[in-house]
Amino acid sequence: MRFEKIAQAPDSSARCGLVYTDHGVIETPIFMPVGTVGSVKAVFHRDLKEDINAQIILGNTYHLYLRPGLDVIKEAGGLHKFISWDRPILTDSGGYQVFSLASNRKLTQQGCTFQSHIDGSRHLFTPEGVVDIQRVIGADIIMALDECPPGDSDYNYALKSLELTKHWLERGVKHFDSTQPLYGYSQTFFPIVQGCVYPDLRARAAEHAVSLDREGYAIGGLSVGEPAEVMYQMLEVLDPLLPKEKPRYLMGVGTPSNLLEAIDRGIDMFDCVMPTRNARNGMLFTSKGTINIRNKKWAQDYSPIDQDGTSFVDKSYSKAYLRHLFVSGEILGAQIASEHNLAFYLNLVKEARKHIKSGDYKAWKDNYVKTLENKI
Repeated sequence: MRFEKIAQAPDSSARCGLVYTDHGVIETPIFMPVGTVGSVKAVFHRDLKEDINAQIILGNTYHLYLRPGLDVIKEAGGLHKFISWDRPILTDSGGYQVFSLASNRKLTQQGCTFQSHIDGSRHLFTPEGVVDIQRVIGADIIMALDECPPGDSDYNYALKSLELTKHWLERGVKHFDSTQPLYGYSQTFFPIVQGCVYPDLRARAAEHAVSLDREGYAIGGLSVGEPAEVMYQMLEVLDPLLPKEKPRYLMGVGTPSNLLEAIDRGIDMFDCVMPTRNARNGMLFTSKGTINIRNKKWAQDYSPIDQDGTSFVDKSYSKAYLRHLFVSGEILGAQIASEHNLAFYLNLVKEARKHIKSGDYKAWKDNYVKTLENKI
């Protein structure tokens, strides 16, 4: 994998570029729809490609390891073939899911033992084992095993957690470099920079990750309960410390305004369940702000979902019809809303790229985030 920077905003850390992988080129800044178990909920692959134009999707190591299991994925020839997706895939290491979903987990220098949230069976994730699992899954970009401390962790816990993550990272890098991909195309290994909400720990984590000289770097442990302004402060700490010539991936973030603010602070890649999860609950993101489509005010509103937007569903379905589907409990409602929100996110980063190239990103962002935070 390699990264080519093609434009830099003059008054911001925002930049756009190209990430080259063996499954295709990714334009950055980019949003990655979350396909946790090998599917983006309620969305056809056809629509992801043709209408939403997803250039890369995300899968999750923890979930795929538990179900369908590595034997099934390996026999299929890797996740790309198993799910019939020929564009790039990124996999999270599963660390966050271990800490948020699994019960009776135990952390040691060796790794993390946990019980499956599905059947209670016991498992061990080690830094080396997580690399091997992601080799079998076959994602283009894979993550190091880390611990994600809560946003309100005290300093001593955050420090102890970071030291464990650094130890795991060194072992993961060594094992990745001593193993080979299984399916004839290359894979890239990203460290995850932790450190909670403490600037000195974030800086220490970034310096350690950079010393390992990887093709890109992930930033974890943000948007986990801390205020948005604190998240932005952490990104400002990391911006001068992470290499300018390599992509930065902010994990699990966030709202449309979060994306634009993070791009302003030098972030290139994002993923989040928010557009699809909120869609299934009737929340739509639009160019004028957010809409709760279940509200009675939309019952006889026959205008497009986003009057001024470019999402492909806008010209096809009215707010009144979509509300009717939700109120009636029709699955099609969740599908339309999910595709709308994903199309909105992908269009948002496309617009960001355009304004970075034209040199007016910061002014555009400062004005637009105010609109995006409206509740219509």
